[in-house]
Amino acid sequence: MNGIDGAALADCLAATLGAALAVLLAAFVVGARSGVHRHVDVAWGLAFCAVALTGFLLSAGHGADSRRVLMLVLVLLWGLRLSAHIWWRGRGRPEDPRYARLLERAPVERRTGYALRKVYLLQGAIVWLVSLPVQVAMFLPHPPALLGWTGTALWAVGLFFESVGDHQLGRFRADPANRGRVMDGGLWRYTRHPNYFGDACVWWGLFLCAADAPIGWATVLSPLLMTYLLVNGSGKPMLERQLGSSKPGWADYAARTSGFLPLPPRHRHAAGGRSHPTRRPEG
Repeated sequence: MNGIDGAALADCLAATLGAALAVLLAAFVVGARSGVHRHVDVAWGLAFCAVALTGFLLSAGHGADSRRVLMLVLVLLWGLRLSAHIWWRGRGRPEDPRYARLLERAPVERRTGYALRKVYLLQGAIVWLVSLPVQVAMFLPHPPALLGWTGTALWAVGLFFESVGDHQLGRFRADPANRGRVMDGGLWRYTRHPNYFGDACVWWGLFLCAADAPIGWATVLSPLLMTYLLVNGSGKPMLERQLGSSKPGWADYAARTSGFLPLPPRHRHAAGGRSHPTRRPEG
């Protein structure tokens, strides 16, 4: 199997699943005690870090050290930055409306168990599935080649969009003069979700790092799953529904700004009392 020790990889996959679930279960204890489940978003990035660290330790003697170190560093930089940002942004805030609406689907007396299944265990499983390229890459016996370094470059593009986009939005929200307004400057001028676009780039880049070998291509469902969640799942659609009902200028911003891929803003002109976009790329 491309020079990979299949038994060692299988053991690693079992251990990384346990690591991901351990982080999410620890977050569940915090959420159950506090009654606030938004902290699971902090655990999300930490769970990926736990998977990468477990894979790094268990792949010793099996995978090329240069690739193992590369994958560990890339995941830790992404995961720790994301968790720190989410923690800082959410400190002292009440429950996230997304989780509040989700838990309203269950009777009050059953919400703790419902949260365990629908929030924590589900996210633990997704972390494990999305991180499969990282786990496989750490067992590849040869150093990164052209495709691996291409993936690293794409990862860097993704981290740039995530970190710069988050920083720009944070500065915008910190200014009281912007209360109720829509952020439409910086990277947000070209995509309504630079952080989500960056997240997709990160995981497609990590997939390319595993695609140096044929077995790595078997993990292509991982970045596809992450991209689907960002574009059609719990990412973009849920956030835009919330912003559409709370931000008066959101409809106009959405009409001129790409929904995902960074693209030049669409120019608008008045015609018959209405504004029409002059170009309508999907994004």
